[in-house]
Amino acid sequence: MLSFKPIVAITMGDAAGIGPEIIVKALSQEEIYDLCKPLVIGDAKVIKSAVNFSHLKLKVTSILDIRDCKFETGEIDVLDLKNIDFDNLVMGKPNPMCGKAAIDYIRKAVELTLRGKTHAISTAPINKKAVNMAGYKFTGHTEFIAELTKTADYAMMLIAGKLKVSHVTTHMSLREACKFVRKERILKVIELTHKALKDMGINNPKIAVAALNPHSGEGGLFGKEENEEILPAVEEAVNRGIVSI
Repeated sequence: MLSFKPIVAITMGDAAGIGPEIIVKALSQEEIYDLCKPLVIGDAKVIKSAVNFSHLKLKVTSILDIRDCKFETGEIDVLDLKNIDFDNLVMGKPNPMCGKAAIDYIRKAVELTLRGKTHAISTAPINKKAVNMAGYKFTGHTEFIAELTKTADYAMMLIAGKLKVSHVTTHMSLREACKFVRKERILKVIELTHKALKDMGINNPKIAVAALNPHSGEGGLFGKEENEEILPAVEEAVNRGIVSI
C-alpha cells in the first residue's frame, strides 16, 4: 500500500453511455483504493443506476466538497454537479444534455487539478456527437484539456505495459492526418515523448519512429514522406541528443 495516495478526479463521461458502468466496475476493485483516492465527478443518480445495473453492492455518496470524501472501499464518492435530468435520460442515444454535462465534468476536473485539490484526471468515454450537439466544437479530450490548461505543445501518449506510443496526429480523418506528417511536428512529438519518458524515470529513452507508407516508402516508390519529413526529423532529434531511429 502506498504511503501517499493521489486523489484522482474521474470524469463520468457521457451519462447515456458506457462510462458510468466502467467507473463503478473499476471502483468495485479493492486494489484501486490501495493505489489512489478516486473521486467521481458526475451525477450521483446516474452512478447509482450503473451500480444497480451492474448488480454491485456499492454505496454511492453525493458530496459537495472534497473534504467530505471518505475514499473507502465499497463506497463511491461523487462530486455531484446535478446537471442531468435523470427522469428524461435515454440510454444509448446522443443528446445535448449529456454532451454539455460531459464538458462540465472535464472543466471541473481540470479546475480542481490546477488548484491542487486533485492530483490527476482519469476520463470516462464521451460521445463527441452529443458534445457537438450541445454547441461545442469538440474533437477530443486531448485538445480540450490542452485548451483549458493553455498548453501549446502537447501530444497524446497511449501506454500498455512497457509499450508507450505517442501520436503525431489526433482526432482527424486519415486524409487530413497525412497532411500533418511534417518534420517540425514529428520533431516536436519526439521531443515531448523524450521529456515524458524522462519524467517517468527512464533515464536514457530510446524512441522508434514509425513510417507512414508501406515498406517505409520503399525509397520513394510508395511515398516521399519518409525521405522528406520523417527521416530529417529523426536526424535532427539525434543531433539534439535524443536517441531515436
